Amino acid sequence: MNKKRCSWCGKDPVYIDYHDKEWGVPVYDDRKLFEFLILETFQAGLSWITILKKRNNFKKAFDNFDYKKIARYDERKFEELIKDAGIIRNKLKIRAAISNARAFIRVQEEFSSFSKYIWAFVNHKPIINHWKTLKEIPAKTELSDKISTDMKKRGFKFVGSTIIYAQMQATGMVNDHVTDCFRYSEV
Repeated sequence: MNKKRCSWCGKDPVYIDYHDKEWGVPVYDDRKLFEFLILETFQAGLSWITILKKRNNFKKAFDNFDYKKIARYDERKFEELIKDAGIIRNKLKIRAAISNARAFIRVQEEFSSFSKYIWAFVNHKPIINHWKTLKEIPAKTELSDKISTDMKKRGFKFVGSTIIYAQMQATGMVNDHVTDCFRYSEV
């Protein structure tokens, strides 16, 4: 039986797997939240499928998304990453990943976890939207504007409102599956 899915995942097996198992599922684990933050940072200006297909390369290059290790990266490690053809070799994004790891740790120190900080913006429970079509889903919202502004004040880079909204969708802070998608009621 063919399941009805959000149309953005098309027929690509990588997209379908991501849609069916991850997208929109609430994430409260700091390490996983950091992984999505890194991936969304590198996605800026590119397609999400490009990032998904390189996800394992990013995982390897960035020490399994261990923000404590990434926060300690030095110039030697930066140069190593710039030469890694398996990831997106954008100097600004690589530097942002390193500085974001440091900002992430500062947020943890202030709020006891990044999860508590980020989920407080939605009262610690997902916003359930009721979109019937993909066209209705916004690229950003007033809330993603607010989170973006706050994160920038805390030293995060590449966290514009559109990236933050994509992060919110990916980590289940908002349920943006269309209402006739089989995952809508599951997440």
